[in-house]
Amino acid sequence: MDSRLLVSGAGGGVGNNVLRSLRIGEPGFILVGCHHDRFTLKKSTADRNYLVHESTHPRFLESVRRVVEHEKIDLLIPTSDRDVRICSDLRGALPCRVFLPSPGAIALCRDKYELATHLRAHGVGAPITYPIEDLASVVPVFDRFSPAGLVWCRVRAGSGSTGAIPVKSAAQAQAWISYWEVMRGVPITSFTLCEYLPGRDFGCQSLWRDGQPILTKTFERLTYFIGGGSTPSGVSSIAALAKTVDEPRVEQVAMAAVRATDERATGLFGVDLKESGAGVPYVTEINAGRPLAGTNLLDLTGKHNMAVTYVRLALGEPIEMQGERDVAEGYYTVRDLDTLPGIFHGEEFFEEIHDARTCEEDNG
Repeated sequence: MDSRLLVSGAGGGVGNNVLRSLRIGEPGFILVGCHHDRFTLKKSTADRNYLVHESTHPRFLESVRRVVEHEKIDLLIPTSDRDVRICSDLRGALPCRVFLPSPGAIALCRDKYELATHLRAHGVGAPITYPIEDLASVVPVFDRFSPAGLVWCRVRAGSGSTGAIPVKSAAQAQAWISYWEVMRGVPITSFTLCEYLPGRDFGCQSLWRDGQPILTKTFERLTYFIGGGSTPSGVSSIAALAKTVDEPRVEQVAMAAVRATDERATGLFGVDLKESGAGVPYVTEINAGRPLAGTNLLDLTGKHNMAVTYVRLALGEPIEMQGERDVAEGYYTVRDLDTLPGIFHGEEFFEEIHDARTCEEDNG
């Protein structure tokens, strides 16, 4: 297959992960990368790379069009929420295909408060969430939650748990929100308080076409990549250690969430879910139109490479599967800074590793 693909965000973590999945899954693809940051782009593993304007630049479209036309690109693949939004807005002006959800679905999924409210109104499990209007409103909003439990304070938009922290009091929430307003320029109205979910953490990625699910895979986040412990919340949507799982109940909630978001869902949807203390999965976020950060774990295990299937769907090629749950239990991804994500079956962790602890115990 000699399809020519342009991966935005090439050189970044998600961009390079997508390039890796596509190269392994279909060596015949011609992979082209683009990014607005020269230094990040230098790390790209694409066959050829192009520096383009940042999406906020008035000549952004012109620079991307130049790449698409010169390379005869068949499909543009965005790998960040910002790229998804821009590509969606410009989909009629781009001289190549994109495979994205509807503009309405993308807009809804960008706002975690609006999404949670929408899902709960449609009978889909999501944490109780309230918007913050000003610092004074934090106290009455906080009082709506159980006085004995934690409350999750977070920004309505963004990824990687930006601006998120569990709090025990309204005063803690006010201090946190005030800090982000003063030091980081984040408006107070960007924050919400929502129900804290202490249970297991899942990611469910699914491919859709005209409202029909095509392929679904699920993983569980076990530990988090949080920059050496510098993330106050202690959690992140970016897993340092994750494993593939067979969790039909989680997938059922995730699929219901996608359907509630867009009746004619098309493209890629990554649903984040956390369990309540009672073990009930709730949707905390939906990344519409782009792969989840740990996509290699889903692409390079099981029967189907999800990234390759995405491309084939986008290019209108016949796909025989429909509504398939691709389960390959027991595979793990291990990720860290400055290393290629490793993917291993659970049994491999015992291979070619000598346990010095046993010697110490025997000598003790």
